[in-house]
Amino acid sequence: MSALQTKGGENSGALPTRDADVSPSVSGAQASADDRPFKLWGCGAVELHDSLWASRGVQVIRTGSGVKPDKDAALYLLLGVDQLVRFSLPEAVKRMHWLNPDILRLRIVSAGPMTYRERVISPDGSAFEGFRREYSVLGRDTSRAWLCRSASVASIWAEAGERREANQMMRDLARERPSAPLSTEGLVASASNERSFESWLRAAVGPEDRIDAPFGSVFELQEGVWTHVDAEVEPGAVLVAPLWIGAGARVGPEALLVGPAIVEDAADTSEKRPDVEWADMRSYRWALRPLRRRDWLRRFVKRVFDIAFSTFALILTAPVYPIAALAILIEDGRPIFFSHARQTRGGRDFGCIKFRTMVKNADEIKAKLQEANQADGPQFFMDEDPRILKVGRILRRFQIDELPQFVNVLLGHMSVVGPRPSPDKENQFCPTWREARLSVRPGVTGLWQVRRTRALDTDFQEWIRYDLEYVRHQSIWRDIGIIIETVWRIFRKPSEETPSSEAKGTTQ
Repeated sequence: MSALQTKGGENSGALPTRDADVSPSVSGAQASADDRPFKLWGCGAVELHDSLWASRGVQVIRTGSGVKPDKDAALYLLLGVDQLVRFSLPEAVKRMHWLNPDILRLRIVSAGPMTYRERVISPDGSAFEGFRREYSVLGRDTSRAWLCRSASVASIWAEAGERREANQMMRDLARERPSAPLSTEGLVASASNERSFESWLRAAVGPEDRIDAPFGSVFELQEGVWTHVDAEVEPGAVLVAPLWIGAGARVGPEALLVGPAIVEDAADTSEKRPDVEWADMRSYRWALRPLRRRDWLRRFVKRVFDIAFSTFALILTAPVYPIAALAILIEDGRPIFFSHARQTRGGRDFGCIKFRTMVKNADEIKAKLQEANQADGPQFFMDEDPRILKVGRILRRFQIDELPQFVNVLLGHMSVVGPRPSPDKENQFCPTWREARLSVRPGVTGLWQVRRTRALDTDFQEWIRYDLEYVRHQSIWRDIGIIIETVWRIFRKPSEETPSSEAKGTTQ
């Protein structure tokens, strides 16, 4: 499960918590059932949204608010009363730089959040076997917004009545003044709709905002973990970024919080939203990163690298194939290869190919061995797994069993480096983790495989941590480093391996 549990049966990831004292007994925090409004660092939903845009030098002006635009703001974003948006500001700034319009007409296209529902599994209608999560994506949504440099134009919007009237006034102005259109992908939400607000909140918790700019009482406790000075985070708490911790909140010594997540202000805090010093905000406005890093060049280079490396690897290891196939055939007959359904980008299933290293009825035997499982999380591992063939231990020791996966890389199912390919059953455990790891192709090797400590009862938490870290900070140079470290681990002395080094998960 995610570190932050949720109210209701439908959700799309980690959600805010309202408990001031994060209890370790629930592996994180749990949203309380009270009806008090959302509050973080003295801000409600709309105030938090506007403060985050302020950190980029952008003042949000809402229709009918009567707010006077500050002349020190770099840009003015014109929105409806409860409208929440996220989009690539650098893309918009670039359009304004080259076309020099007075008004930029924004059309923000949102694909909608990833959601899931939980279904009770009971084959005969009486015996309870467990829950299953069924994932889906909401339909695309669009919304209109306006971006301008002129304080006088922003004042017209602030004094307008209803949003429809304000939009018509802006269309009339756009005909009289230089204007330009921009259709961009992002996120559209409403502060008055709880589910919609939560979808925006998940996207808001990210590394691109300078939280210390509008919130002087907030500091970065560790990379990606922003904490109020009045919050109490006790030593021993495990915090996995990105996390925002509110005023007066208490995180206990045994708490585990896995981001993206928010711990709201304590109920008794008197924290107020700070006044924005717009002259100071201007220094931050060019240090911007898009909401979604649509770095097509990096993806193109990664795909070219995957094809070239996989082709070279298959040619280099070609002499190993007949030897491994013959050894499996002699010990346990056919089949030589084992294909298991795993999930790639977007949750699409594919057949992950490996040399077979276990007996043919491995899954039947596994059910009988479940009590001997030494792994936490969804994996299955035993030091002396009776299902593994003698030749299988050799193939696993040198990771020869995974060489056929380079065929999956050539077919576009996998990358050389990425999160470990997992079946749908394993991806049920943490929605936020699932959404992140399925945003990229799984890898033959990855950060978790080379960094895991195998400490007791922490392997699954490390799996989540390193997958999220890889997705957030992926680069071709990091991939090369992971490949080098993987090769080193394969050829180092067996005595250097930990007792559980042959853990391969739940399948052959």
